[in-house]
Amino acid sequence: MREGLEAVFRAEDGERPRAILVGIDDGSGETEQMLDELSRLLDTSGGETYARLIQAREKPDARTYIGSGKIEELRELCESGGVKAVVFDTELSPAQIKNIEDDLGGDVTVIDRSMLILDIFALHAVTDEGKIQVELAQLQYSSPRLVGRGTEMSRQGETKLETDRRRVRARMAALRRELDRIARERELRRYARKRSGIMTVAIAGYTNAGKSTLLNYLTGAGILAEDKLFATLDPTTRKYALPDGTEILLTDTVGFIRKLPHHLVKAFHSTLEEITQADAIIALSDASDPECEAELKVTTGLLEELGAGDK
Repeated sequence: MREGLEAVFRAEDGERPRAILVGIDDGSGETEQMLDELSRLLDTSGGETYARLIQAREKPDARTYIGSGKIEELRELCESGGVKAVVFDTELSPAQIKNIEDDLGGDVTVIDRSMLILDIFALHAVTDEGKIQVELAQLQYSSPRLVGRGTEMSRQGETKLETDRRRVRARMAALRRELDRIARERELRRYARKRSGIMTVAIAGYTNAGKSTLLNYLTGAGILAEDKLFATLDPTTRKYALPDGTEILLTDTVGFIRKLPHHLVKAFHSTLEEITQADAIIALSDASDPECEAELKVTTGLLEELGAGDK
């Protein structure tokens, strides 16, 4: 995660930092819904939407994603509104981020969808496992984006960039070892539950669909349930008695979202295993949400991707 992101979304003057949302209309008809979701992500991260900029084109521009004409329009929009952050509804390459920031000039920070989601995950991680998973995901995302700030050599004869990359690799290896240890402990707990014969049920669904609220209502779990995206990162399991007296174990899980970055799925593998290892899954959707049908489709698609589509 770049240093600029925290500076942008942790303003100390009490005002919510404003950002311009940028997307491409590729003819799919989903652009406005995607930017609505991006706006909610921005709100969760502590910012607010100043304006939206949409470029109609079938394929993204390789250099700046939206092309030189729209970049100029975006630059003027930033200047006129005094906006210091631009959020793109896609995952940008390191070169694209640099090109866009160079073209916009000034001190405008360019943020992509993955960076914004990772920032929210960092805000909401509570347990040691959650914090480790978030840090690993951040490093997996940022390591290919490390850019050298000079070619000064260390005593060992390597550049600062090489030193930074070596340190990042070492930190990632240490985090993976710790996650492996936690995963083994989690597996032992799952094995004990299996031996007990108690049925396990995972509550899965789109972020902010009401998974934590449902678990609280049924079991009195008392876990945080906010009207924000990704309020829950760490799985919580509680006993619940069915009407016939049979006890089951209900588990609240991390929410799904469109364009869920692959490195997040990898980093949260041990947490998502609570879904794949469950005996049954409650695929929860908020019927009052206009996007209910689309979000349920995302949920079932991700369950298939995780290998849990037959549950």
